[in-house]
Amino acid sequence: MNNTKVLLINPPLTQLNTPYPATAYLSGFLKEHGINTAQADLGIDLINKIFSTEGLKQVFKEIKNGDYSLSENAERILNLQNEYLQTIDDLISFLRGKNESLMHKICTRNFLPEASRFNQISDEEFAFGNMGIRDKARYFATLYIEDIGDLIKDTLSPDFEFTRYAEHLGMSAHSFDNLEQRLQSPPDFTDKLMLDLFAEKINETKPNIIGFSIPFPGNLLGALRCAQFVKKYYPTIKIVFGGGYPSTELRELSDIRVFNYTDFIVLDDGEIPLLQIIKFIDHKIKKNELKRTFINENDVVKYINNPFVKDIAHENTGTPDYSDLSLHNYLSLIEVTNPMHRLWTDGRWNKLTLAHGCYWHRCTFCDTSLDYVGRFDAASAKTLVDKIEKIIEQTGEKSFHFTDEAAPPSLLAELSLELLRRKLNIIWWTNIRFESGFSPDIAQLMAESGCIAVAGGLEVASDRLLKLINKGVSLKQVSKTTRNLAREGIMIHAYLMYGFPTQTAKETINSLEVVRQLFYHRLIQSAYWHLFTVTVHSPVGKMPEKFKISIPDGQHGSFANNDLKHIDKANNHKKFGKGLNKALYNYMHDIGFDFHLQEWFDFQVPETDVDEFLIEKYLDLPDKPDYDKLKYKLYFIGNRAKLISNKRKSQLIFHTKQELIKVKDEDKIIHAVSELLEKLTGFKYVYLSDFSENFENQTGISFKMFAQTDTWYKLKKAGLILIKT
Repeated sequence: MNNTKVLLINPPLTQLNTPYPATAYLSGFLKEHGINTAQADLGIDLINKIFSTEGLKQVFKEIKNGDYSLSENAERILNLQNEYLQTIDDLISFLRGKNESLMHKICTRNFLPEASRFNQISDEEFAFGNMGIRDKARYFATLYIEDIGDLIKDTLSPDFEFTRYAEHLGMSAHSFDNLEQRLQSPPDFTDKLMLDLFAEKINETKPNIIGFSIPFPGNLLGALRCAQFVKKYYPTIKIVFGGGYPSTELRELSDIRVFNYTDFIVLDDGEIPLLQIIKFIDHKIKKNELKRTFINENDVVKYINNPFVKDIAHENTGTPDYSDLSLHNYLSLIEVTNPMHRLWTDGRWNKLTLAHGCYWHRCTFCDTSLDYVGRFDAASAKTLVDKIEKIIEQTGEKSFHFTDEAAPPSLLAELSLELLRRKLNIIWWTNIRFESGFSPDIAQLMAESGCIAVAGGLEVASDRLLKLINKGVSLKQVSKTTRNLAREGIMIHAYLMYGFPTQTAKETINSLEVVRQLFYHRLIQSAYWHLFTVTVHSPVGKMPEKFKISIPDGQHGSFANNDLKHIDKANNHKKFGKGLNKALYNYMHDIGFDFHLQEWFDFQVPETDVDEFLIEKYLDLPDKPDYDKLKYKLYFIGNRAKLISNKRKSQLIFHTKQELIKVKDEDKIIHAVSELLEKLTGFKYVYLSDFSENFENQTGISFKMFAQTDTWYKLKKAGLILIKT
């Protein structure tokens, strides 16, 4: 394999603030196996090419020399082209985290040329009071960038988007016809720039294998364009497609035409399939030894599964390698002022997966039959923090986004403890389920280790529908979990869904009322509504009759097969989208809570019958952990206490980051607690059952009674936490 050189490509476009991690995962794995590997993010390279003085000169020249019907907004931008050319390089430098003093000039509103995107500022002005001048400047800078993007989309490249590229061609593409037609047409302006950058990368790295990660429909056309270019100009290079899109959409592929652009298409985890392809190209294994791979065999699509070659355990997949990505070129944007919502576009996040798959994997709307969801395999906390340390060393960044389907509370607790043991000051956020495992203690532990935010699926915000979805949570549990996290300053984003089978109009409005209350009580800070779609690989898609829907025939195609059109006689769900999103926009900006729900809709909707104090009542319910029935480990994550002993009463003094806590009690109680804290030094643990037995022997006091005292409350406030075993 020493002669093999692999080039891994992220085709345009995903995120502008941080690299999509798939190529970094594969690069780290292949390098650990001694394979010469390089990678590139063509998306950020393309953006930096366009958004420069030379790039904009080319944009304006192409438009001037072309025959375009210009909108009033496009005319304005063209008339201000000198102002754009004079500001673009400084502006991009600022968005890369340099030239920070420019923020003062940007905020004068007398530096950047402004087109139609700036019209929305009147709707956002109320948020600026909570934004620092740097964030305000980045928000204006983002609008400026989006104005130029609108010009390109209206003229040179109709499919241009900042986070997707001709996405409509990849979505629900049952046939390859439209993609084939587009590929036979000449490349447009952004295509040409992309291919020039791609050719530079090929000539620089001289690979004999190029792997394209295609996570979303919006990456498909870019990958195909690049692959078409390779087939024409570098015919000896072998091409591999993989990623989220093939793994969900192309599992039943039969259209041979796609193999005019690629040699292999792999499904699910790419490490072992790619390793087998490399061995096959190097003549070290036979074709039938490939793993989860589509090939062209005698002009027929053939799928080789080969279950005898096992996947690598998540523990052993290696550390993602970001070393050869141009991390300094990513742009930190603020598209919306909501502090939680903007995490997707703001800041450089090292992406890392804590576990493979979802530990719950039972939701009926989800692709639970697919490997990336259904096979749960977690790495140990020690291995994960080893990876975190290596990534920090590579990138110089201490910000992490753990991209799991849903991170288990037990794993997050172990991870948090390991981070604290090693005194690693990182910040992180991840995806969770709003389940009971996120106790006040685990929320406190997560926050102490650097957690600033979580995102989770609330979905339908209805107990009946949550049961039908098999979400495993209730509205009461969601209220408690979000409260536990919010109390620790952890921001919360909720994924919301409308239009689930059998959902009525009243249930949709009731869901909105629950969401209103959650925002009002500051239990969530951000959310997004999705219209429910049936997928082939979900329980709903496999058993539609169980959910009282029908799926029309004739939807199976020869190319992509995932989303399915369905008939739900219960309601016309699509019409609710505009009103739901309008309400959500206002709630995310902390306004509109006193509006009648009808005011968000331009048609008559049912009255809600949700108790207006429902969430408040759930929050008022006391937490009473049953220490007799549940097994716990005790940890201490606070600062070392000072013991002051007296003859009758003693005290422990704790200095927390925010306050001084004095714990006074009988001498025998304080000494029993002091002994416990000594055993917990260095983030060691003691089983609660052992402590409670020793405590009762030393003090003669029932631990059950002690756990209800002010002393116990103060100890927990000082950093004594309980983790379920």
